[in-house]
Amino acid sequence: MKILLTNDDGIHARGIHALINELNSLAEIYVVSPDRERSGTGHSITVYEPIKVKPMDLAGAKCSWTVGGTPVDCVKLALARLIKEDIDLVVSGINHGSNMGTDVLYSGTVSAAAEGVILGCPALAVSLDSMEINADFNYTAKFTRRVIEKVMEMKLSRETLLNVNVPALAPDKIKGVRITRLGVRNYDNLFDERQDPRGNTYFWLGGGVVIEEQEPDSDVAAVQDGYISITPIRLDLTDYGLIEEYRQTLQPYLKTWGDNHDYSQPDY
Repeated sequence: MKILLTNDDGIHARGIHALINELNSLAEIYVVSPDRERSGTGHSITVYEPIKVKPMDLAGAKCSWTVGGTPVDCVKLALARLIKEDIDLVVSGINHGSNMGTDVLYSGTVSAAAEGVILGCPALAVSLDSMEINADFNYTAKFTRRVIEKVMEMKLSRETLLNVNVPALAPDKIKGVRITRLGVRNYDNLFDERQDPRGNTYFWLGGGVVIEEQEPDSDVAAVQDGYISITPIRLDLTDYGLIEEYRQTLQPYLKTWGDNHDYSQPDY
């Protein structure tokens, strides 16, 4: 088995090295990771700048590169140009901090896994719900291996990524595993206004998580209750429940508007 490892915390992050050490006896490991912290980049890609790539020598990895781009850039480059062999699984993480609920739309970790799915590879995103400097990633890495062994045996769908979040608890305090759905995750979005030495105003985004009521089967509730959360995520964002209703209401209205509209006149 051949596994591509990536992350959004950068090539030197302890989380990805914990995965290399744990998984290199299970599979051939290829590492393509950002050259620095890229948290919160979501599914962004680099279009108007060159992307610099540098080979690395990482113990436990067959081949590895550091990339001057986003996590999604890393996966695109890895699968399109850098790795000649077929990759069986993309694993993104272990992220230093959770990625639950609506976090997945901002997360470089989850987006890197999603890019694997887009390019036809099964994928996992793995996060540890801790921001402690000395957080221990070893248990999360061992759990990730156990998940990989089982889902590859089950032939993990190439259309679905698994988003794994592990609570920051001692292994004997973790209550178990729940298969969950995405919960709600919002932030204060506090912008601190500052000035640079030349007197120019800039803003620094801060703020913590807003405590909100969660559905009991959500990923947020599971981790809060001391369980590991595994959420299957599909990339199709279509609201299928509205399609037929809008075909009956919105579509005829807009067709009529289009037939009668005078396009020579502005709408304002």
